[in-house]
Amino acid sequence: MAKRKKPARIEPTFGAPARKKNHGDMRLTSDDRAVASPKQTRKFAKKPAKAGSARRKQNKRKQVRKRGGFMGFMGRCLYWCFVLGLWGAIGVAGLVGYYASKLPQSTSWAIPQRPPNARIVSADGTLIANRGLTGGAAMRLDEMSPYIPMAVIAVEDRRYKSHFGFDPIGFTRAMVRNVMAKRLVEGGSTITQQLAKNLFLKPSRTLERKVQELIIAFWLEKKYDKDEILELYLNRVYFGSGAYGVDAASRRYFSKSARDVNLAEAALLAGLLKAPSKLSPAKNPELAEARAQIVLGTMRRADFITDREAAKALTMQAKKAKHFWSGSEHYVADLVMKQLPSLIGELREDVIIDTTINMALQRQAGKVIADALADNGEKRNVGQGALVSMTPYGAVKALVGGREYADSQFNRATDAKRQPGSAFKPIVYLAALETGRTPQSVRQDAPIRIGKWKPVNYDRKFRGPVSLDTALTKSLNTVAAQLVMEVGPGNVVKTAQRMGIKSKLTPNASIALGTSEVTLMELTGAYAPFANGGRAVSPYVVKRVTDLDGNILYERKSTQNPKVVRARELGMMNSMLRHVITKGTGKNANLGKRQVAGKTGTTQNSRDGLFVGYTANLVTGVWYGNDDGKPMKKVTGGSLPAISWQKFMSPAHQGTELASLPGNYQPEVAALPTPQPRQNVGQGQSQSGSSQIITNQRPSDNTRRKTLSEIDGNPRPSANVGGQKRREKPRTILDLIFGG
Repeated sequence: MAKRKKPARIEPTFGAPARKKNHGDMRLTSDDRAVASPKQTRKFAKKPAKAGSARRKQNKRKQVRKRGGFMGFMGRCLYWCFVLGLWGAIGVAGLVGYYASKLPQSTSWAIPQRPPNARIVSADGTLIANRGLTGGAAMRLDEMSPYIPMAVIAVEDRRYKSHFGFDPIGFTRAMVRNVMAKRLVEGGSTITQQLAKNLFLKPSRTLERKVQELIIAFWLEKKYDKDEILELYLNRVYFGSGAYGVDAASRRYFSKSARDVNLAEAALLAGLLKAPSKLSPAKNPELAEARAQIVLGTMRRADFITDREAAKALTMQAKKAKHFWSGSEHYVADLVMKQLPSLIGELREDVIIDTTINMALQRQAGKVIADALADNGEKRNVGQGALVSMTPYGAVKALVGGREYADSQFNRATDAKRQPGSAFKPIVYLAALETGRTPQSVRQDAPIRIGKWKPVNYDRKFRGPVSLDTALTKSLNTVAAQLVMEVGPGNVVKTAQRMGIKSKLTPNASIALGTSEVTLMELTGAYAPFANGGRAVSPYVVKRVTDLDGNILYERKSTQNPKVVRARELGMMNSMLRHVITKGTGKNANLGKRQVAGKTGTTQNSRDGLFVGYTANLVTGVWYGNDDGKPMKKVTGGSLPAISWQKFMSPAHQGTELASLPGNYQPEVAALPTPQPRQNVGQGQSQSGSSQIITNQRPSDNTRRKTLSEIDGNPRPSANVGGQKRREKPRTILDLIFGG
């Protein structure tokens, strides 16, 4: 069998003409293959371009590649900035959230109550002072001088009216300036942020505080309008020297209300906010003025004021403010605040305190003391003075505690205990009168010795037999010492306490000369019963305390004080103390036709000079001396103190009717007067002239009802008028020393 021939492989073809031998041939031609044949390559090859055209195309391709590289770089920068910004925002949000979580829930946030203020006013409603942690009362924005908010906005927060609690522009500007200066020269906080810090946060410089400050600022802007925020800020911000709020600051530096502040003063106040302590006009008036002028320039650039207003305000001269509040009325304010806790307890809310003070008299009293010290301080070596004036029933009308409150806040009228000297003698004489003696009772003015003590008169002269009236008029020390030993020092102390003396008194013979220390306030009050008919007095200055709604928290009750001086002794004392003015040591206190009574007082070496006197309208005490106890030069109670008393009391009584002092005493006259023996009572001096111990200063019974023709030419009853019983035995030295 013939072997079958193997058929040849047939290649498939597409679109090529079929071969005749085999129409089913499917093979591809060379034209159909992926790799072109050399012939096809030559067929489709482009003609070479000219040389210049090729270079242009090549440069164009390089520019495209270069431009694409810069744009790519910028794109990459923008991309990473976006990424970093996103992560930064996430970080800031987390930080804010973390510090915000440390704050209480915003639903519980509330503006803290401003520290309570005590508004102290005079009897006619005039402001005496504000007291409290802030040093002033709050004021509404429309009550303040319009220059104040304008100045504060101009220098602290120019875009205050337009921002939302945070000023990005101002913050950025401040940061740039700080970086340029390489130190903190400007803050970026808005007024709202500053208020948030003052109300809720501690003044620490930490990131936490700044974040929380911003959060609270947003809350404040949402809850309150711009005027309310500004009002809160101006009433709470610190202006230096202990003044919080514009009213406290204006009263502190300018002695006026914030209502009356002018443009120059408003600029100074606004300038203090940058550094209150450093720029305070009480410390650096030049720096304060320089800062104020910067504020004025800022206000002008902000179109808050005109060129003319700015030019006028720029002429302001530097004026140094007092280091503390100035004016004698602040002694009153301090006294009121000292007494307030005992009247209403702890101060928890704003109160109004009505006092008994008459502001016209208060200003007059302060002027009298200041003028006297200015005129006599250096030449007479007088450093301080004090004055207390009250009604006969104890309502204090004026009180001066020193020369200048700004220099010394120590109240010498109420807190300083000094020896009253002879101003204490009326109490000694009252005790003697209450045991039966009269103004016409006679004692020997002669050298005496009580134990080791030898009292002498101021002029070191002795007048022999004198009546008690004359002895008090001339302020004779020897007679006062005898009276103390007659009635007993213990009885004198009891009389003083009954009259209102609270200080501890030593019951010894020298109490006759006022050696036990007392305050001017209590000594003046002890004279008041002589002016009011004999009733005890407790000096007071607070009449009423109310809250801002008018609710009464305290009111002084009107009570009938007990009678401490009987009518008999009252008439006698007023008669004798009137003679001190008309013909004695107190002549400089005379008020003409008006009845005046009083007593001078001078301590050893003129360390203290006092005069306490009274009319039917006022009881006033004046003291001069030095805080360190140094002697004055020739100052007695009858000189500078009595003169100052007259200068105060004379205008104080203008427009008031003449009124007589209470009591009507008529001197007793013996029925059968006989000459008084010339023998010295008690043999006060021996033949050799040496002093002897006095064992009995009272006249013997044999001299009872006898007179002294040499005293004023009129008969006078002896010391024992009034029914004194004769002692069974003579008094011993122990009796004299211990008042037995």
